[in-house]
Amino acid sequence: MRSIGETARDSGLGVSALRFYDRAGVLVPARVDPVSGYRWYAPEQVEEARVLARLRRTGMPLADIRLVLAGWSGADPDLVRTLLRAHLRRLEQGLSEARDEFSALSDLLDHRENPMTSLRTGTVRLSVPAPELAAALDAVRFAAGTDPGLPVLGGILFDLDDGALRVVATDRYRLAVARTGAAGYDGPRVQAVVPAPLADAMRALLTGGEPVRLTVDGDRVTLDDGDRQAAGRRLAHDFPDYRRLVRLPSGRRTVVDVPALRRALETGPVRPDEQDGTPYDVSVLRVADDGAVTVCEDGDDAPDRVAVNRAFLLHALAAGARDRLVLEFGDPTAPLAVRRTDDEHTFSLLMPVRLEN
Repeated sequence: MRSIGETARDSGLGVSALRFYDRAGVLVPARVDPVSGYRWYAPEQVEEARVLARLRRTGMPLADIRLVLAGWSGADPDLVRTLLRAHLRRLEQGLSEARDEFSALSDLLDHRENPMTSLRTGTVRLSVPAPELAAALDAVRFAAGTDPGLPVLGGILFDLDDGALRVVATDRYRLAVARTGAAGYDGPRVQAVVPAPLADAMRALLTGGEPVRLTVDGDRVTLDDGDRQAAGRRLAHDFPDYRRLVRLPSGRRTVVDVPALRRALETGPVRPDEQDGTPYDVSVLRVADDGAVTVCEDGDDAPDRVAVNRAFLLHALAAGARDRLVLEFGDPTAPLAVRRTDDEHTFSLLMPVRLEN
């Protein structure tokens, strides 16, 4: 028998991925210790795990992978070959269609004007209350992206407009917005995308109660408190128009007890899923007529249910920094909003997970 660590090393699948495929019923270990829950795999399952790793790198759906593995050791490989050829045709067709669409989009970009208002020259200085900026950064930092293919989402947007400074972060699957007051600048809208490490260095300075000075000088952003400063170059990318992303139709709003909801999420039922090859746990929330929110097992598309990445929701609840927060439920396919009861300008949105029955 092979341990889960040995199987992970020899197959190219991570330990967390093997656990995910066990829960999903794709690659179930030959033995599970009834006391410790430790997983053990038969030698022939290592080959199956290697096949699984290759299939997942091609993006084959789990339903097809199950059939491939079921037929892999059989005497007749026709089913496996048929499934492989069908998936290859889907990939080729999808790639051809994607090339056509991207070519059309590229032409549109070449012929449109860029209305971006980011400041590339000149200098802007403003004063920001340190406690407010610290709270704003804490409220959005969890949503910053880590995908190296999308470097602009690895930063935090500083958006100065109408005498207020908004900080925004998104990784596509979640978005967080917070606002703080600002003084000393009343010019046109200015935007700067601050790299996440620089934003973290700025946050470390915000330990006092006095205002700090934020300076945007061309491509350089500086925060100083009089004795110390954090400075660096902003990202040379335009941030998505987050104001479009937060225009949601009104949904059902309910105030939740955050500690109780956290306990329910941490101990309640979950469903395994994956995103870009990374497994994660899905929690399904249901809001009753009286506003009570429960973590349930039923994942159909009823209007009183929404499925979300459990870890993302736990992060959003922690970033909300309140014992009572507002959850706003829309359609099961609409983002779940997490809002503060005392601050309409600080909130986060979580993209729902579509569950296949």
